[in-house]
Amino acid sequence: MRILVIGAGGVGSAVAAIARRRGFFERMVLADVSAARAEAAVARVDGDARFGAAALDASDRDAIVALAEAERIDAILNACDPWLNPPIFAAAARAGCTYLDMAMTLSRRHPERPFEQPGVKLGDEQFAVAHEWERAGRLALCGIGVEPGLSDVFARYAANHLFERIDEVGVRDGADLAVDGYAFAPTFSIWTTIEECLNPPLVWERERGWYTTAPFSEPELFEFPAGIGPVECVNVEHEEVVLVPRWVDCERVTFKYGLGDEFIAVLKTLSLLGLDSAEPLRVKGVEVAPRDVVAAALPDPATLGDRMTGRTCAGTLVTGAGKDGAARAVYLHHVVDNGEAMARDGVQAVVWQTAVNPVIALELIAAGVWRGAGVLGPEAFDAVPFLDLLADHGSPHAMD
Repeated sequence: MRILVIGAGGVGSAVAAIARRRGFFERMVLADVSAARAEAAVARVDGDARFGAAALDASDRDAIVALAEAERIDAILNACDPWLNPPIFAAAARAGCTYLDMAMTLSRRHPERPFEQPGVKLGDEQFAVAHEWERAGRLALCGIGVEPGLSDVFARYAANHLFERIDEVGVRDGADLAVDGYAFAPTFSIWTTIEECLNPPLVWERERGWYTTAPFSEPELFEFPAGIGPVECVNVEHEEVVLVPRWVDCERVTFKYGLGDEFIAVLKTLSLLGLDSAEPLRVKGVEVAPRDVVAAALPDPATLGDRMTGRTCAGTLVTGAGKDGAARAVYLHHVVDNGEAMARDGVQAVVWQTAVNPVIALELIAAGVWRGAGVLGPEAFDAVPFLDLLADHGSPHAMD
């Protein structure tokens, strides 16, 4: 398999660091708008000749197609912020490549009832052309990070092996990570964090379909494993709520994130001041988006590993009736300790936990274990070989 990774930031460079130990690919090119960043990511994989670097503007569809053709690429992994999904997704189709991303195309609020009804949902633009991918016999595997991604694999596993009836699939994410020396330092892309946390959260119910609520709604105290302990989680917009009901028979799907009061207060302040906007403003003769300014003012999450301590937990709480018909609740989860991730690959925990999943998916696709055509989510595939490979990477999941 020949792979093009578009985006050599935290996750893209972590993909290379993790993949270097695997033998399923012939070539992996890391491409970034910054040639220096792509080259630095390749330099960290110990001189492995399978890796290459390239300069690439991810908003330029023609340039993506040209690079894919020049490198004889089989699969394109989109490791960019989701506002770049449309050109990368379209270019992969034109180039005849398998496509993977870790976040789907962006949503747009309902113009009149944003906290009751969805407008354009996450991924709607990709699902709208699913028939074209099916007709071409090509696979677009969307949402294959950790959340969405591994969380969806957990839902599939629970449906196939643990439950006779599922009442709710509830993704719950929490951590006890701390960053020394910073009063406020997000451990993942602030651009994406603002987008998903300040948009109206989605909930799906069988009788009602998809509906929205106010940001940070329905707080609940969730007890996370591995010593993380209780963390208050709130509703956040996320792809699992779009993906899971399409392939998993259940009554309800939710996503809640343990943000913490301080983080929520900062996000609310950004929103109040209009600093969450992705629309450019003219400032002293220069066009600049307020959200890009916020991102530029904060430290790059990929560089925080040496200052971070603690663990991050991603998991899926499934409730319903077990195979014996009795009431059952199971939390399938994956915990990554920052110290262990740094020691293994020089990558901080949140980035490592995200990046390992597309690497596993690419290996399963290369082996023909995961195959299909159209726009599919992770829950459309057999979960067992994925979880087996996760353990093979030295980071197995657990179940409570």
